[in-house]
Amino acid sequence: MADWKSSLFWYCLPLHSGVVEVGMDKILVLYSSRDGQTRKIVDAMLAETEGCEVVMQDLHSLPKCNLSKFKKVLIGASIRYGNFHPSLFSFIHAHHEQLEVANAAFFCVNLTARKPEKQTPQTNAYMKKFLRLSPWKPKTLGVFAGALQYSRYNWWQTRIIQLIMKITGGSTDTSKDLEFTDWEKVRGFARDFWSKR
Repeated sequence: MADWKSSLFWYCLPLHSGVVEVGMDKILVLYSSRDGQTRKIVDAMLAETEGCEVVMQDLHSLPKCNLSKFKKVLIGASIRYGNFHPSLFSFIHAHHEQLEVANAAFFCVNLTARKPEKQTPQTNAYMKKFLRLSPWKPKTLGVFAGALQYSRYNWWQTRIIQLIMKITGGSTDTSKDLEFTDWEKVRGFARDFWSKR
């Protein structure tokens, strides 16, 4: 399995002859992850690629990219306290003209999507918020439930998230973390996007 821990890496396709050949298609993946779940989702999506050179960038580092060099561009972002990280929109505003002509997709990760009636781009409030605020309107959209990771939160974060969970009918039990991500849905989205012409 490829090591996705570096911010820049190449995904190589092993051939039956034992020779390793670098794929010609380049993919750019950008992500905004607060507690690691969005990055974990990205890793699962990349496991569905074959023979591609992949460049990965953390949006929080405010990267500048020439999107025309990439066959596909994938952007994923999480929600914290009802908001996206500011770096997401900074990147989009700086690159929206390139994004409009790129073969690009966007996905959002949030706990609201743990509810069946809020799991689609059409029904998820945070995807609607993204489309309202973003000058780029992606043609390919995905929504995935995240994880409730009390073990990673500080005291204040725990209290705030407990309040949000209480209001929305979620778990307030801080003794265990809960993962709501539908991994087959994640892999299906990835396969569809990677194969899209």
